[in-house]
Amino acid sequence: MTDVRLGAPGVAAAGELLTLQRAAYVTEAQLYDDVRLPALVQALDELAAELATARCTGAWLDGRLVGAVRTREDDGVLHVGRLVVAPDLQGRGIGSRLLRAAEEGTEAGTAALFTGHLSTANIRLYERNGYREHRREQVHPGLALVHLTKPLR
Repeated sequence: MTDVRLGAPGVAAAGELLTLQRAAYVTEAQLYDDVRLPALVQALDELAAELATARCTGAWLDGRLVGAVRTREDDGVLHVGRLVVAPDLQGRGIGSRLLRAAEEGTEAGTAALFTGHLSTANIRLYERNGYREHRREQVHPGLALVHLTKPLR
């Protein structure tokens, strides 16, 4: 989608981002039969504090926040988290654009992220963008986290 504009949402957009985040994670909650996923129960003040310190890239279409990704760097690794795209616009390349933007803005040599084992659409997105499964972590019966990495240099 060429009309999508990328930029930093900032703390002022925390409410809009929280709404987007919750909408995007509803399908995950349904997959795992768990409405208490961290992205769904995050409080507005927690998100605002996170935006004040973390790097966030947002995607806007016609003035509407339609996607976002948050990253942090630690010991040469870019940790990618909370990649969200509005449910009505998923599958149109916004997630891939956000991933590329996150990767371009770092000096880290490796990018790392994780998703749940049932989140096959997420896993396909990450694999299409060069991420490969590194390991699986059993959190509890019914939930394994799939950790994926990508060399950036």
